[in-house]
Amino acid sequence: MVSRQVRDVYFALMAVPMRFSASAYRALLSPKSFNDVCVKVHLGPGQKGYKPGWINVDANFISAKIDVWADLRDKLPFRNQSVDVFYSHHVIEHLPDSSLLYHFREMHRCLKPGGIIRIGGPNGDEAVRNFLIDNHDWFGDFPDKHHSIGGRLVNFLLCRGEHLTILTRSYLWELLGEAGFDGITFRASITDTGYSDLLSDALAGEWESTPESPHTLMVEAIKSF
Repeated sequence: MVSRQVRDVYFALMAVPMRFSASAYRALLSPKSFNDVCVKVHLGPGQKGYKPGWINVDANFISAKIDVWADLRDKLPFRNQSVDVFYSHHVIEHLPDSSLLYHFREMHRCLKPGGIIRIGGPNGDEAVRNFLIDNHDWFGDFPDKHHSIGGRLVNFLLCRGEHLTILTRSYLWELLGEAGFDGITFRASITDTGYSDLLSDALAGEWESTPESPHTLMVEAIKSF
């Protein structure tokens, strides 16, 4: 795992070229608004999550496989009302809490009317519930090995400082509502979706070790206008 300090240096050095890259793509190469092609965007594929047929956007151009180089904390590299679906899986928890509302508003700006998002991240509600019932087995040993359930809770929620926010249903509902989304639906499992026609290839790469008490909080929402 790359340390937070190294990441901070990387983002400081690459901030200007990343913004230029995103602006150039948005102006010259991004899909036109209201085109007839279904535009699917994957935010934060990382090293192993690249999805063929999607536009894969990430800040990591060194080890990740990407199509567009851009910082997800900034303005997204797409024109207004040009995207049909945004998908991100275990990405938004790595964004600063102060930028989440802006990030959701950016997705809303870029979506066509009727466009949807599917977002997944660490399930803060289930983490707290299992902590309160002293269920050690729900928590793993990544990134550090802890014997106490308190240490395991810290592992899950903060991940040695890699996670910059805690995701819960009520918090995501608040942010998505303020960003203008409708039809906010929390899915019972990572295989559950209301938009299988758009997301079937994305769901094929998801997994969950405890579906009855999921580690991943999945939410879908729609831009109605």
